[in-house]
Amino acid sequence: MQSVYRNSSVVVTGGASFIGSHLVDTLVELGAYVRVLDNLSSGKLEFVNESRQVNFIETDLRYRDSSEENLDGADIVFQLAAIHGGRGFIETFKKELLANLTIDNNVFAASAKYNVKNIIHASSACAYPIDLQNSESELNQLAEYHGSMNSSETCFADGVYGWTKLIGEYQLENQVKGTKTKGRSARIFTAYGERENESHAAIALMAKALLGADPYPIWGSGHQTRNFTYVADTVSGLLLLGSDERDIDFDVFNIGTSNHIRVIDFVKQIFAETGWAPKDFDFQLDKPVGVASRASDNSKIRNIFGWEPTVTISDGIGRTIDWYKNSASKPTSLMQLEERLVAL
Repeated sequence: MQSVYRNSSVVVTGGASFIGSHLVDTLVELGAYVRVLDNLSSGKLEFVNESRQVNFIETDLRYRDSSEENLDGADIVFQLAAIHGGRGFIETFKKELLANLTIDNNVFAASAKYNVKNIIHASSACAYPIDLQNSESELNQLAEYHGSMNSSETCFADGVYGWTKLIGEYQLENQVKGTKTKGRSARIFTAYGERENESHAAIALMAKALLGADPYPIWGSGHQTRNFTYVADTVSGLLLLGSDERDIDFDVFNIGTSNHIRVIDFVKQIFAETGWAPKDFDFQLDKPVGVASRASDNSKIRNIFGWEPTVTISDGIGRTIDWYKNSASKPTSLMQLEERLVAL
């Protein structure tokens, strides 16, 4: 990948956010010159190390002019800018999520206008039909041919957020058609790691353990599964898509683990890493939980790029907890955590 990125001009929209900032760090290591576009609605300036190789621009990509002004001259664009959050957020702020359609359209149109070589779009596993994910016992692996807008199958994405991501894929496919620009959509599964906030399950579960919540609250039964994917693996998958030089206008790939990991098992690994465990659990069945099961079929990205996640759950959780323990912004009480979860 270094031969692709060294001395390239790369734009990362949403580059001050969780995944975006890790992506920027790795691009710098690979020798790229990076322009970060972010309105800091969820990102943090402290996550961006401005330097000779990194230029941070605070801008709002919901406005077409922001894309037109800031994408000229880019070789590769990673479109990660979006209104987003954890399950509680995406089930509460549905109207706000519709802005993702505009953000994607603005970035894709400007990128194609300026003949950007590759656009990598951060889509989501939420684009998959929910009827493939509604059982805790029938554990499907989700493959890219499920739920495409061009498929004869029924599309039924996971909520408003899932629909905006699925339509984003469709927008990208049609924006690059007949141009010099190639598009790749990455269906990102449950990423976790350093710089994530408590609106997402992994960090919220770690925060509850470090605050000694007993009984320990878990949204849902704890038997729902997710394919928790450490952020470094997510970033390596995105970078591979950005280096894709195949003569294909548009393609979609999964970036996630293929293992179904029960939430209760993820939590127990948190306890193992922190050296603490509660006496009892509080399974909160009235909370937003989402689908019953979710994991990735990695056949396509493995066959084309040789990509598989390499960081184990124990290592990923250990690294994330080590960072979170030292985070100056973490909540200092369970009440503060609950207030933050509502606000996020």
